[in-house]
Amino acid sequence: MYLLPLLLLIPTVFSLNQEVSILHQVKLSLDDPTSSLSTWNPQDTSPCNWSGVSCNNTPLPSVTSLDLSNSNLAGPFPSLLCRLPNLSSLSLSNNFINSTLPSTINTCNSLLTLDLSQNLLTGPLPHTLSDLPLLTSLDLTGNNFSGDIPASFANFQKLEILSLVSNLLDKTIPPFLSNITSLKMLNLSYNPFSPGRIPPELGNLTNLRVLWLTQCNLIGEIPDSLSRLTRLVDLDLALNNLVGPIPSSLGGLTNIVQIELYNNSLTGSIPVELGKLKSLRLLDVSMNKLTGYIPEELCSVPLESLNLYENDLEGEVPKSIASSPNLYELRLFGNRLSGALPRDLGLNSPLRWLDLSENGFSGELPPGICERGELEELLVIQNSLSGGIPEGLGDCRSLTRVRLAYNRFSGRVPVGLWGLPRVYLLELVNNSFSGEIGRSVGGALNLSLLILSNNEFTGGLPEEIGSLNNLNQLSVGGNKMSGLLPDSLMSLGELGILDLHGNRFTGELSPGIGSWKKLNELNLAGNRFSGSIPVEIGSLTVLNYLDLSDNLFSGEIPVSLQGLKLNQLNLSNNRLTGDVPVSLAKEMYKNSFLGNPGLCGDIEGLCGSKDDGKSRGYVWLLRSIFVLAGVVFVAGLVWFYFKYTSFKKARAMERSKWTVMSFHKLGFSESEILESLDEDNVIGAGASGKVYKVVLTNGETVAVKRLWTGTVKETGGDSDLEKGERSSLKDEAFEAEVETLGKIRHKNIVKLWCCCTTRDCKLLVYEYMPNGSLGDLIHSTKGGTLGWETRFKIILDAAEGLSYLHHDCVPPIVHRDVKSNNILIDGDYGARVADFGVAKVVDLSGKAPKSMSVIAGSCGYIAPEYAYTLRVNEKSDIYSFGVVILEIVTRKRPVAPELGEKDLVKWVCSTLDQKGVEHVIDPKLDSCYKEEISKILNIGLLCTSPLPINRPSMRRVVKMLQEIGGVDEESRDKTREDKDGKLTPYYSEEASDQGSVA
Repeated sequence: MYLLPLLLLIPTVFSLNQEVSILHQVKLSLDDPTSSLSTWNPQDTSPCNWSGVSCNNTPLPSVTSLDLSNSNLAGPFPSLLCRLPNLSSLSLSNNFINSTLPSTINTCNSLLTLDLSQNLLTGPLPHTLSDLPLLTSLDLTGNNFSGDIPASFANFQKLEILSLVSNLLDKTIPPFLSNITSLKMLNLSYNPFSPGRIPPELGNLTNLRVLWLTQCNLIGEIPDSLSRLTRLVDLDLALNNLVGPIPSSLGGLTNIVQIELYNNSLTGSIPVELGKLKSLRLLDVSMNKLTGYIPEELCSVPLESLNLYENDLEGEVPKSIASSPNLYELRLFGNRLSGALPRDLGLNSPLRWLDLSENGFSGELPPGICERGELEELLVIQNSLSGGIPEGLGDCRSLTRVRLAYNRFSGRVPVGLWGLPRVYLLELVNNSFSGEIGRSVGGALNLSLLILSNNEFTGGLPEEIGSLNNLNQLSVGGNKMSGLLPDSLMSLGELGILDLHGNRFTGELSPGIGSWKKLNELNLAGNRFSGSIPVEIGSLTVLNYLDLSDNLFSGEIPVSLQGLKLNQLNLSNNRLTGDVPVSLAKEMYKNSFLGNPGLCGDIEGLCGSKDDGKSRGYVWLLRSIFVLAGVVFVAGLVWFYFKYTSFKKARAMERSKWTVMSFHKLGFSESEILESLDEDNVIGAGASGKVYKVVLTNGETVAVKRLWTGTVKETGGDSDLEKGERSSLKDEAFEAEVETLGKIRHKNIVKLWCCCTTRDCKLLVYEYMPNGSLGDLIHSTKGGTLGWETRFKIILDAAEGLSYLHHDCVPPIVHRDVKSNNILIDGDYGARVADFGVAKVVDLSGKAPKSMSVIAGSCGYIAPEYAYTLRVNEKSDIYSFGVVILEIVTRKRPVAPELGEKDLVKWVCSTLDQKGVEHVIDPKLDSCYKEEISKILNIGLLCTSPLPINRPSMRRVVKMLQEIGGVDEESRDKTREDKDGKLTPYYSEEASDQGSVA
């Protein structure tokens, strides 16, 4: 009676024990550095509770699903998994599965979904994959598969999703894919296919919802057969070399929501038939060669986004576009459009973003452009618009960016516009605006850039401007402004550029000018300033542009100016007297002191350069008097000796309050560090504090970062809450830096020797990097002399440092502020990753990364998804590192006026497409390295892919760099010929001549 139940349990126990054995063998075959498989215990008779394992209990308990994505696993594909008889779903996404995918994959007979994306798999695609009879989803995105797509793929019976994105497939797109009639999604984007046409046969895939062929080296015209894809929702053919017109037959895609055809060479006009697509929400045909008008029919489509920029469109904007009730984004910049703007533009639509720059528009701005109160960006740079600014814009509190530069506007600026609370950029350059800057500007608390140059503004700077704590640039040059500078101006601690040239300002400069610690450019030329030049200017350590010419300054040139590292200095045409400081008497400044009759020095044109014995006699007399005064002064110091001794004892007692935490064996004491923290040793300054160079008695040199806590008095009118938040952020930065660097030991991570803390001050002592930061080095005059081999070494070193943080630290560390200024260069041009003040460890629990309360990072380096989701992961660092690669290859800053409205990533992409790779690479680099540089450039673009999933891991980046860098040419040639694909040939030699990116 009891025997029957026992007999029924025997198959269950046998089956589970067999699956436990299989999974245990799989565990032993994989490298698991983060112990992701720690719950896989062979003593446990049921694997159904193991991490990543799911079971189905009918008819018998058995493993049906295995999800080991994001587990940091490495090793060859575990073929043993195919012995699990009921395994229907397998995901090993985002690991380090390497080698080739074995042909025995066809023994996984029960698989419905197979996801091996974001791994290191190489070699050809197995032709046996199509033997999987039940497979509905195959995702091999982000690997190194090479060769062609096997002809056997035409035999898939039930496949609905095929994604081969970002591999190394280098043949043409095969027509036989049209035989997989069950397909709903086909994504072959970002592969270095050979130039080929879009197979017309793809029109037979009538079940297709998504067709992505982005950057597939497509040529020829768009086939009319695609119009048969009536279920298609998303069509993306961007970043190819397609020519000819946009087929009018695309009007038959009745369910289409999104069409992206940007960055091709399409010609002709926009088909009116697209106006029939009632479901269309996004149409992007930018960066082509289209002509003609915007069809009125298109304006009746409920578009959410219409991007037509950088075409050759001519003519006017149809008036019907203004009446589109759903239009909220209109970007037409960089075309040849002309005529007046529709009078009703914005009146009936929730318009948010309007960019009409670089066209030939004339007439006035429509009065109701912000009628719905949702306009955020208004950009009409470089047109022929005239008249005044509509009064309604003064009430448009949603505005964040206003750029009306290089037009023919005139009249007074509406009072309300000066004080809009969300505007951070107000640019009115090169117009004919008049009147004064309104006192309401004090309400623009978010204003960062106020650029009003070359207009006819009058009056003075209002006192209220001192309340703009975020103001980084104030440029009002070339106007008719006058009066004294308000005292409140000295409280602008974030000011980086102050340009007041060509006005009628008067009075003396306040010593408070020394509070502008972030000032990079000071241009006061062509005014009526008088009095002496403040010695405090010499304390502005980051100042590199100083122009005080054509004023009424008198007295001597302050000796303190010798400590500045100025690229531009002009003190000409004033009333200065005395000697030019020795270190300023250089050839580069030879015209900087002319027009000062009383100024002497060893410079042609000054009195000191004349061979006048009488003048020299006066000079020697004055010097003798100074020497005598010096002797008297020294004698007086003897009397002061006892007080100095007392002071020294007090300092010693103060030092005893310091707490020192060391992370390496130290050959110095904190007293040595403290004695050297004076302004003469400052080598840098940032938002968190100053950095000092300290030479120790043992001959070594260290760098000391000094962070002030919230107990120190702060200026700028912050509230107690703001001060508390700032203090909290500084404390977090200090703790993050110490916690991160204190436990890291890697040759490409800057070494933290120790930290010293007291109640009011915190010090971090690092190894000293003689060549400073990469940002300062690459963008200095010395940067042009850096050869390619040196730049490559820097790229590889930095990549290895970041790879260590992402893959070898447990838990992994996300830097969150990767940029060229946070990569330091030693005496041998080796690179070290530095500044971990905002670093975060990665949650290994498998949960989504936590959002941050503020964006950490620097403008131009921030990954697009991070800017709007605030999600923290390694992909954000990889994007930033890609920007650094582009920065090194091009020697252009991530955001610069020369790039226009684009950042460096967009500039590189568009320049590659339009002009070729030779117009992107720094011309100072030797052309013999063009092929290698082009490959590195492609890695940078791969890292800056808009989609995080398409970015390679840092470990993969290091591997690609090492393979490209090769030991010698012989080994490189051998590697290129390796048919197993161990080199990542993502840059084809054919593409290198065209500048295209594979």
